[in-house]
Amino acid sequence: MMSKRIVVLISGNGSNLQAIIDACEAKQIAGDVVGVISNKADVYGLERAANHNIESAVISHRDFESREAYDVELAHAIDKFEADLVVLAGFMRILTPQFTEKFAGRMLNIHPSLLPKYQGLNTHQRAIDAGDTEHGVSVHFVTAELDGGPVVLQAKVPVFPEDSADDLASRVHEQEHRIYPLVVNWFVDGRLSVADHNGQQVAVLDNNILGSAGYSPE
Repeated sequence: MMSKRIVVLISGNGSNLQAIIDACEAKQIAGDVVGVISNKADVYGLERAANHNIESAVISHRDFESREAYDVELAHAIDKFEADLVVLAGFMRILTPQFTEKFAGRMLNIHPSLLPKYQGLNTHQRAIDAGDTEHGVSVHFVTAELDGGPVVLQAKVPVFPEDSADDLASRVHEQEHRIYPLVVNWFVDGRLSVADHNGQQVAVLDNNILGSAGYSPE
């Protein structure tokens, strides 16, 4: 079986990119990161790619007059890498419906909340402000709805009374680096897909429809 080709989109530090690269090199993922694309220059994630001899590209959104024009160029860059899977790893862009449709069923995102809670930004502070006792992270398929695609896997962390947003972010990041490579491997192994069920998009793992919170081992 040919190794699957993974393209990772970033906007910053790229710690989840690093977790996925490390898992590929350790053969914990039956695929390879063949390309890294950033919408910002001079971010550390690009150095991570260079450190592993992975081809990278910078496509700045500032160079385009519209979101649609940007996404056309981004899709073209992904296609040049012949990607089997597109992984969003801290890619801070709202994607157009045309783009999400083109890569439907083969694009994953990681979001720092227990979706459907706290879609969008500032999730850690929002969890603290709400008085939540648990918080977490979700890996989901990307659809046109912001942070709204079918959830594949979540990991929970406790929220302590004295936590700052940075404390909580650190705890969540640790879980991100564990679950994202796992979900990527499920996909490249052919175990994970998206299906239409009663008019709704659902995630399917090992031929089982996953619930709204994704896979649960209980």
